[in-house]
Amino acid sequence: MVELDNYKSELATLKAPLEEVRASLDVKGKLNRITELDKMMEEPDFWNDPGKASKVSAELKNLKSTVSQLEGLSRQYEDIEVMIDMGYEENDPAIAAEVGEMLGALKEELETLRMETLLSEEYDTDNAILSLRAGAGGTEACDWCAMLYRMYSRWAAKKGFETELLDMQEGDEAGIKSLTVQINGYHAYGLLKSEHGVHRLVRISPFNAAGKRETSFVACDVMPDIEENLDIDIPDDDIRIDVFRSSGAGGQKVNKTSSAIRITHFPTGIVVQCQNERSQYQNKDKAMQMLKAKLLILKQQANLEKAADIRGVVRDNNFGSQIRSYVLQPYTMVKDLRTEEETGNTSAVLDGDIDRFIYAFLKMKALNKQASAER
Repeated sequence: MVELDNYKSELATLKAPLEEVRASLDVKGKLNRITELDKMMEEPDFWNDPGKASKVSAELKNLKSTVSQLEGLSRQYEDIEVMIDMGYEENDPAIAAEVGEMLGALKEELETLRMETLLSEEYDTDNAILSLRAGAGGTEACDWCAMLYRMYSRWAAKKGFETELLDMQEGDEAGIKSLTVQINGYHAYGLLKSEHGVHRLVRISPFNAAGKRETSFVACDVMPDIEENLDIDIPDDDIRIDVFRSSGAGGQKVNKTSSAIRITHFPTGIVVQCQNERSQYQNKDKAMQMLKAKLLILKQQANLEKAADIRGVVRDNNFGSQIRSYVLQPYTMVKDLRTEEETGNTSAVLDGDIDRFIYAFLKMKALNKQASAER
């Protein structure tokens, strides 16, 4: 059967990429690490430090999942070979159709694991702190900010990640002016760092009585949640600490006390804010941790362009500065302007289906890095 011949040839092309992924992900090293972590969890005082225990548990879960996926891919490859042989013997079109479905699933899972090999930079495995800030567009921009928050929350839930709202300012009429949310999960920062930049929405605004099409913007900033105690000296004269009453959702106790903290770092213009914790001191510690993490990353950048990319405030939150456009009217399309990745299924994207854009960015970054190394 010609169809089976094509599937057999296509399957053969996946053998080398499968072996490359196995080598890149270092299965043997992961198995050794799993054994090491299992022994750590068996120690009687393991749960005395909940923070460390949680991190070890998350790492172990991810390692086991990756090894299981790799083993599953090898089994799928062998199963498809068996099904192709069976198809030749029985000359059954139904078997050929099943082989096509199995091959499609294998390619999709292999591509997902290949993406993990691109997440090897420092802090890629860390949790992420994502901030959204409404820009040009007034109430429409605030509503767009709320839509993006929903999109990232749905994406995180699909990944099995946890979200923790650190700060939020509601819009005057609707939506959200700004928010900061921590997304906890293995590789959360490595995946979400691609989302840094300005996101543009074009639609017929429900807040426009004339039913006119409007354009609005939201700036997205992403940084890693670096848990270790960072040895970074910040002179008192370089910062201003503002204390204010928490706003928005957070419970009665949060809203009745002036516990929210905003820290402004004058030399860089970085502003961090936290109001989620129950006390002023906890909010201050979290905000200072966020500031130090940003300053550490800035310090490690080799040039001004990379530093600007981390700061997340150098681009105007307006026309001509977006990284991605979401068009809902007069046609539907989401397009990333850096990678040219696009889709017409805007509903799926706004419901959290953004992996295609994340993976396209990681591929582009890897290719650029390779091209730079070859020069």
